[in-house]
Amino acid sequence: MDGNKMMQQVTAIFSVFMVFFYLGVGIYLAFFPSLSYLDKSVRVIIGSSFIFYGLYRAYRAYTKIVEVFFTKEDEDE
Repeated sequence: MDGNKMMQQVTAIFSVFMVFFYLGVGIYLAFFPSLSYLDKSVRVIIGSSFIFYGLYRAYRAYTKIVEVFFTKEDEDE
């Protein structure tokens, strides 16, 4: 395994952690009223943006993980 493939695998795993971060922040902003100094509509707009971006990152992370971990490389070098 070369260093480039290992770095791609580490990046793919890190992106999964970022998916959980974006979804967690989005759910927290959209559904928990503990940030009372922000208007509810602002919290819902920002929270839903985080949720949609987290879903997009989840799709991209899934495709990257399938590409990096589950596809064989041609070793005709």
